[in-house]
Amino acid sequence: MPYWLERILPFERYTVRLDGHRMHVMETGNGVPVLMLHGNPTWGFLYRKVAAALRGEKLRLIMPDLIGLGFSDKPGSSFHHLDANARLLGGLIDALDLHQLVFVGHDWGGPIGGCALASRAHRVGGIVVLNTVLGPPKPDFRGTAFHRFSNRPIVSDIAFRLFGFPLRALHKVQGDPGTIQGETARAYRYPLRGLRNNAAPLALARMTPTNMQHESIAPLRVCEAFIKGFKGPAAIVWGDRDPVLGRVKRRIQELLPHASLTSTAAGHFLQEEVPDAIAKAIANVGRQSQTPAKTPA
Repeated sequence: MPYWLERILPFERYTVRLDGHRMHVMETGNGVPVLMLHGNPTWGFLYRKVAAALRGEKLRLIMPDLIGLGFSDKPGSSFHHLDANARLLGGLIDALDLHQLVFVGHDWGGPIGGCALASRAHRVGGIVVLNTVLGPPKPDFRGTAFHRFSNRPIVSDIAFRLFGFPLRALHKVQGDPGTIQGETARAYRYPLRGLRNNAAPLALARMTPTNMQHESIAPLRVCEAFIKGFKGPAAIVWGDRDPVLGRVKRRIQELLPHASLTSTAAGHFLQEEVPDAIAKAIANVGRQSQTPAKTPA
């Protein structure tokens, strides 16, 4: 990691080897483990402002980079299946021996984390949801323009692999485009520079279902079942000005009806716009996860 990035990321850094792949992790603090997972095409850098807002809380903040993104290993496109990503994240959770963890999921990080935790429900103390999906689409769904484009052969390969899409357009899905520019925009692009490093964004975009026979449907159902069955403390913090997933909020509320809801005017990468609101939700869920459940009299 170059110095200009290190100086704005004052966190412990290490790698964990999982099935032959190295996963890069940043960590800070002590206390209740909080696993904060990003999506496509970002990396743990996305949570730096949230981590800063949580300074002083009794929380152990863990910010991994998904395989293929950030400073984790970058296998070819064929690696990127929902089951494969979830398996390696589950391996990280086991390797770090996390218990009573608060899971924070954004974008693809939501279903990847949900699938990994479905067989590890005993390790979960709380959930915080940020602009993501947590189950399969409805049978009559129509994919977003972004995901329809990603499945167009040749033209999508050229756009993603040669011209750096969507990394050069992250600001366009923000409520405030100015929150991703300059050094911040450069930080998102840096780990994916060059054809040897940038296979994941297109592969992850294509991991999104295009029909009900898509291979991601089955693991998304596993994720949905886990989320619907989770009765512990939960919170939803949502960016309503997200052109990609903004309208999914109602569906998330249906899956987590007991979760607190904080709606904001942020866009897709709401960690850049409303870190304090996210930090407040994480701190609250973290405290609730440590409160013994009351038994009926």
